[in-house]
Parts: sequence; C-alpha cells; structure tokens
Amino acid sequence: MNHILAGCADFKTELSQSNMFDPRLRGNILNVVDVSYGGESGFNEAIKLSAEILGDNKFTQEKRLIGSYFEEISQETGKSVYGVDDTLKALEMGAVDTLIVWENLDITRYTLKNIATGEVVIKHLNKEQEGDQKNFRDSNTNVVLEVQEKTSLLEWFADEYRNFGCTLEFVTNKSTEGSQFCRGFGGIGGILRYKLDIRLFDEASDDEVADDELVDDELFEDSE
Repeated sequence: MNHILAGCADFKTELSQSNMFDPRLRGNILNVVDVSYGGESGFNEAIKLSAEILGDNKFTQEKRLIGSYFEEISQETGKSVYGVDDTLKALEMGAVDTLIVWENLDITRYTLKNIATGEVVIKHLNKEQEGDQKNFRDSNTNVVLEVQEKTSLLEWFADEYRNFGCTLEFVTNKSTEGSQFCRGFGGIGGILRYKLDIRLFDEASDDEVADDELVDDELFEDSE
C-alpha cells in the first residue's frame, strides 16, 4: 500500500528519516507535502495537493490489474470470467477472487414477481432492454411481471461483494486496457480462484431441465 506523508515545516521529513518511522513504510511513500492545517482540514489539503500523483498511481494499478486479467484469458487458464450472467454464476459458486467492474456500468438489477404463479425472477437489463416490455412479461403466459425491487447493479455489487468472499475493483475506460475491457468484455468480469468452465454448469442446468420434463412426461403417461 502506498502513502502520502504530510505535515507542517520540517517535522514530516525528520520523522521519515528517524528510527521511529517504520522502514516498511519508507519505501511506499508516494509524495511528501507541506500542509497548513492539522486534523481533517490538513488531511483534505494533503489529498488535494497529491491529486495528480494519486491519479497516476491509480491509473498504473488499473493497467496492471486488467493486464493480469487479460493474461489469464490469453493463456487459457480457465481462471477468468466475463459478462453479467457468467460472472454472477461464478460469484454464486464462490469462485471469484477479484471482481472487476467498469465504474460507469449502466445495468439495472430487477427483482420481478409473477403474480399468477408467485415465481420470482432476477433480471439484469441495460437501457435498451429496459425499453423492451417483453422483458417484463412471462415468456410463456405473457403475464405482466411485477417489479419488486430495482437497483443499480453497481450499487448491488458494492453492497454484496463481501458476501461472495471476493475483492471488488472499479476500473475506468481511460486506458487502452480499460477501454478494451469495457468494449470487448462488457465492463464486467473476474479473476477466479480456480479453473472453472461455466459452460459445463450451463449444460448441467439444461440436462436438469430435460430430466424434469422427462419425469413430468412419465408421470403424465402413468396417470393415463
């Protein structure tokens, strides 16, 4: 972790060079600034004076993070995931180590209820999808689904990521890597703890549905 060292007059410099200053921190000082105030006012002044260097450091960290993500993909390690659906599946499995999300991701999480059947479904819709009323109707019966809850997916991630045992990193699209992540991968993805092939779980789900339908057919035939 990097640090900003701030203080009045020469005290901060003398402190950094004394035996009282932890040597583990000395190598992580990003900037040394003079401030005119103490307490919270001095803290805010130090941040303001270091804004440029803090921005550059965040930019560097972002490039390194996305670079590591792209490396997992290029080496086909199976330890990466992207897109809303697959990333959420990996989260629910507890497989995500680092969740990476574009800071301007414009997707809304809807909790919808079919009043006729009582079934509750979760949908994640972008602006275009929100304008399509088909997304708010049951695909089989055309019954209108009631909105139980509506929230920004970004806010939901910020509130819930700890429950999945992962870290959350917001990134921009200002770097080449960030822009590629947003355009090519939908602005959402994750670095996984272990190799995982989401497609196998999708196929397993399809098989379960097929088995359920088969059981229903057999029961229907027996009843005849």
